[in-house]
Amino acid sequence: MRRGGRWHSLGGGLLALLAAGCADTTYLLGSVSGHLQILQAARPVDQWLADDSTPQPLKQRLQLAQQIRRFAVTALHLPDNPSYQRYADVQRRAAVWNVVAAPPFSLTLHQWCFPVAGCVGYRGYFDEQAAQQQAAALRTEGLEVHVYPVPAYSTLGWMNWAGGDPLLSTFIRYPEGELARMIFHELAHQVLYVKDDTAFNESFATAVERLGGARWLQEEAGAAARQEYAAFDARRKSFRALTRSTRQRLSGIYGPNNPLAPVNSAQAAMKMVAIADFQHAYARLKQDWGGYAAYDAWAAGANNASFGAQAAYDDWVDAFETLFARQHGDWQAFYGAVQALAELPKAERTLRLQTLQTVATAGHPP
Repeated sequence: MRRGGRWHSLGGGLLALLAAGCADTTYLLGSVSGHLQILQAARPVDQWLADDSTPQPLKQRLQLAQQIRRFAVTALHLPDNPSYQRYADVQRRAAVWNVVAAPPFSLTLHQWCFPVAGCVGYRGYFDEQAAQQQAAALRTEGLEVHVYPVPAYSTLGWMNWAGGDPLLSTFIRYPEGELARMIFHELAHQVLYVKDDTAFNESFATAVERLGGARWLQEEAGAAARQEYAAFDARRKSFRALTRSTRQRLSGIYGPNNPLAPVNSAQAAMKMVAIADFQHAYARLKQDWGGYAAYDAWAAGANNASFGAQAAYDDWVDAFETLFARQHGDWQAFYGAVQALAELPKAERTLRLQTLQTVATAGHPP
């Protein structure tokens, strides 16, 4: 997974055993087998550190990860459990591959529903070929599809009895600020999980990673790490702003139409122009970045599925950050306030988030 693309393919909310209770036996077996292989490859960090054959750079990253994890527990009051105290080399570029899909004239993601996890807008595969096969099948149904690599996923604390979620080779070498954010994001999923509300879950975890990551950099990181992260984050924010504005433009084009209705030629033409404008604007951004190319593949394949998936990580982040400010930076009070939101009926929860979002957008005092 390229560092620069991490924001849209975090997959932090992906349940390793998402298929639990699923009637698709092949998918169920693949999910269980894939997760067990990672668990079997994982060893306690202390063993890796004591092993003379472990490369010194890896030892340094593992030590840093343990420092970040302790900070997560003591400063951010995230769960203190077996997660991220083991490490596994998965010997591939991603932990899993997510498949997302959307109709030609809608940003609403296709949903997969499971007895344990509820309905989610993605389906994760430990095998890339299996993910591509699923993508091909969805395209035959007339859907736009996006497949993306995911460096980490959360089992929501359900597997702590078996050693918890391990650190993985897919993200251990991320820049310090990104490594911290990754760990904070995944542990945030263990604070709470709301069934059938991917946007709530991912936006909450993204808010925790952003707020916690900023504190880590301010209090624990050196000047070089802060400088490296500042450059990285500036590019990411620029790209997020561009994709957000394009998403809003596409939503305006699609409007309230039935996404499965016959092709509307006027909408199709406006959609093509919007996507082309996005890609031209991205080319200008890339030029400003001196050729930084981490988002190239995403931009080249941008479609309703990729824009829709991105929304889950963006939609309510400002709302959660406003809620955090209202708790005066008290992490435990913040988690309590989020839990109270989670217990509301979805319609009321969404209305509360919209109100918080409006406050954030207007720049009013929280």
